[in-house]
Amino acid sequence: MLTRLARLVFFGLVVRGIVLLVMGLNIRNRERLPRSGPAIIVANHNSHLDTLTLMSLFPLGDLDRIRPVAAMDYFLANPVMKWIATRLIGILPIDRSGRAGGNPLADCEAALARGDILILFPEGSRGEPERLARYKKGIAHLAKAAPEVPVTPVFFHGLGKALPKGSWLFVPFTCDVFVGEAFSWTGSIAGFMEALEARMSALAARGHFPPWT
Repeated sequence: MLTRLARLVFFGLVVRGIVLLVMGLNIRNRERLPRSGPAIIVANHNSHLDTLTLMSLFPLGDLDRIRPVAAMDYFLANPVMKWIATRLIGILPIDRSGRAGGNPLADCEAALARGDILILFPEGSRGEPERLARYKKGIAHLAKAAPEVPVTPVFFHGLGKALPKGSWLFVPFTCDVFVGEAFSWTGSIAGFMEALEARMSALAARGHFPPWT
């Protein structure tokens, strides 16, 4: 009960206050975000703000079914980080080392079977501000395991400057969010990755943003 109350206060006041009032956010095609699960959202990843910003776009009552997929070795590294990640934000931790064996996407597949909305960052770790990195193929294998689940691409611009990797000093920048049309499993790993990269590149091009310097 206290954890749920803490989540509502954190997202309702702290996150939304920063994202919507301090930072300023321009959102294109917000109506394309899934209204129910199971569903997958994929986005580029330049900042810890990516996850919080995306979750702030959903009603507070939906927080329990929105699960950002995040690296177990990083977010469960100490008790404080673990509590924030799992209880306050509600991440779905995955073992990216491969040492545990078995299906590394089993928990993601189970979450989709429960009707959750997963947030994945196919680039893996946060990259350089406003530069797309090479996508990892885990998202394609998950889409293959759940071929009926829609995958919604989202492109962020500006968050990598507002709170870049390696910094805890927030700098208010106006940020942009582009939500693309959902698609699903295409029939092959290579075909899915090609479709994902094309859709993300198209969203990135919509802003006509000059290179960051």
